[in-house]
Amino acid sequence: MSKTVNNTLNNTVSTIERGFPDAEYQARTERCQALMAERNLAAILVCTEPEVRYFTGFHTPFWQSPTRPWFTVIPATGKPIAVIPSIGGPSMSATWIDDIRTWSSPQPEDDGISLLTECLREVVASESGAGGTESTHIGLPMGPETHVRMPLNDVDRLRTDISGFASFADATDIIVALRMVKSEAEIAKHKHVCGIVSNAFDRMGDILSIGMTERQAFAAFRAEILAQGADDVPYLVGATGPGGVDDIIRQPSDRVIAAGDLLIFDTGSTIDGYFSDFDRNYAFGHADQGAKDAYRAVWESTEAGLEAVRPGATTTEIFEAMNAVLKANGSLGNDVGRMGHGLGMQVTEWPSHTATDGTIIQENMVLTLEPGLVWAPGKAMVHEENIVVRADGAELLSRRAAPELPII
Repeated sequence: MSKTVNNTLNNTVSTIERGFPDAEYQARTERCQALMAERNLAAILVCTEPEVRYFTGFHTPFWQSPTRPWFTVIPATGKPIAVIPSIGGPSMSATWIDDIRTWSSPQPEDDGISLLTECLREVVASESGAGGTESTHIGLPMGPETHVRMPLNDVDRLRTDISGFASFADATDIIVALRMVKSEAEIAKHKHVCGIVSNAFDRMGDILSIGMTERQAFAAFRAEILAQGADDVPYLVGATGPGGVDDIIRQPSDRVIAAGDLLIFDTGSTIDGYFSDFDRNYAFGHADQGAKDAYRAVWESTEAGLEAVRPGATTTEIFEAMNAVLKANGSLGNDVGRMGHGLGMQVTEWPSHTATDGTIIQENMVLTLEPGLVWAPGKAMVHEENIVVRADGAELLSRRAAPELPII
């Protein structure tokens, strides 16, 4: 079920739909089942938070606890089946899912494995008995940026227990194909949280000042994002440094911000379980020409990335467009591995903008563009924007950064 709530952003009221209508989950499931039929899969098993939420709408912070496993089975036809600890029964019952099978957990000697095995046996038998493909393969995501959220001993036991009627096959490509391309309802959530964070960044000159510690600056910015209407700020990294920074992903320290310092904040904030992920750079008091030139270089590199984004292009072409600008501006290197990525229910998703990724860009992908360079020894500059791919190219979700380095 979905419901409408209001958030006030800089004295303007914006509306966001919480959750999704049942039709959204039905459409996701049917798309999945069509791909399963092409691959001759009797079922798909998922057990991580984003995949379970994607198919069911089960949204809870209880995933922070690693104690209990959670399973969802997508059969060849019909609704997904939840096989979950009994503590989650009431919340799952509030979703569109009808078939919810529970056990009392934690129960290390058999933490849902027998119940899951019987569910899979039933689904496989139903598929074969209905005159279907008589498939004995059950899909399980096994590739990059996936994981199996249960103890390895339980994985081994499950493989053994299903061996009499089925075996696992890698279904990463199906999950990736589904989650990389967003619905308009998903895009609306991204746009909303990007607006919230853009508003927070616009207030940096009011909430930060010389003399604050990094820790105080982080706390003030996090509080501002929440005040603007975000649900959470689960990812916030950055750094300050005299004239530049060399480590952009560390926790804040008690270092006091001084005139001439540079600051980068990179945040993944959420609304209704969907992320923004972009950064901004600032100087305090003044900045030297090297820092200003580095900022302009990553800004122009982002412009090149925006121009390169279009359906049918590849992530490699986007990378090359951005990297060419960085090289032309004297980049000393960028060894972080990529210049942007997919965005969704996780702060980073498929694909990656790298020299070799080669993923074909499709309409309604939500992506980040994140060029970065080392412009002097020990001094890095990274810039990031969030976009959605439209038929005619990139549509910005984050409010475009200023073309010149802002000074607080």
